[in-house]
Amino acid sequence: MKYQHTHAVGEFFASGDLQTSSTADRFSRFWIGLTIPSTLFLAMFFLPSGHGVAANHRIEMTAEETEAGLLAYRMIEHQVDGVNITSRYSTQATIPGPTIILTEGDKVRLTIRNGITMSPDQQVSVHVHGIHYNILSDGSLKIINKIEDEGAYPDHGGRFYTYLWDVAPGTAGSWPYHDHNFETHNGSEDRGLFGAVIVNPASGAVTGSNGSSIASVPVNSIKKDYVLYLADDAFWGMEIDGASKQQTPLGANPALTANGGDNVRFHLIAMGTYLNRFQLEGYQWVDPGTKQMIIAKDIGPLENHAFTIKALASTNYMTANFSRKLMGMRGSFNVTGGAP
Repeated sequence: MKYQHTHAVGEFFASGDLQTSSTADRFSRFWIGLTIPSTLFLAMFFLPSGHGVAANHRIEMTAEETEAGLLAYRMIEHQVDGVNITSRYSTQATIPGPTIILTEGDKVRLTIRNGITMSPDQQVSVHVHGIHYNILSDGSLKIINKIEDEGAYPDHGGRFYTYLWDVAPGTAGSWPYHDHNFETHNGSEDRGLFGAVIVNPASGAVTGSNGSSIASVPVNSIKKDYVLYLADDAFWGMEIDGASKQQTPLGANPALTANGGDNVRFHLIAMGTYLNRFQLEGYQWVDPGTKQMIIAKDIGPLENHAFTIKALASTNYMTANFSRKLMGMRGSFNVTGGAP
């Protein structure tokens, strides 16, 4: 059996035999195998965060093959402080993968299972940007992290890998996650294994634009979140309803919809290899971390950009780079009841 390892207390598997051993034995093996930095990290992870609104997330996902021969993540279960919120996600594996919404101060225990049967000797992983974690939760191969391979082999007999994330203060933003292990040390995000994490600020508010002025916008007043991934030849979209939290994969270059006067939020994540200049024609928004209003944003590979606006009029979004425009990287933003 391949080496299997998870990092929540009582879940250290070094061989198939350990899966049937006692909890006390697994606990002992787990702690003996930890380095001092790992032990300190786990002590920090399981202590209260000190934030009254902090939540504990238990997430389980799988990676699967699609009918089109691509690869995709699927949400199996997501619990927040014991409350099951799995119904907000698609029951199918999707491209892009599930968008995981967190708040500064939260703790996450994410388990990945491998349902990809085409390569039985290949791992699949979840490598996240922007969030704090110990090296054992990097979701990469030993050739990169210098510790061990941190992914799951195909899911026969319950083999899996678990990551611990600390959504510490200062991690607010929109961050990609993706595979880093399947077939190469670069992983298979180019075949569909990618998704996003939205970390909302602990303050409960973000900076937004009312058209020409800057305003503080409560997160709970945002009617829709649009997560747009910029690939090399198309946008890929996911829409999240602000009230129901239901997630809807939108496919390539999707048409986005909003009601006039609603607060909406765009999350842009560049997953390709080119520089893109994003524009939302006729709109200006606040460049995060500044008080500057902008009408375009340059976004390089694996960079991210998020902004909140009030939906006022229908328009188009696009990347203004010449070659990307020729490939048709644009979509519509349709506002009902807005200005023409």
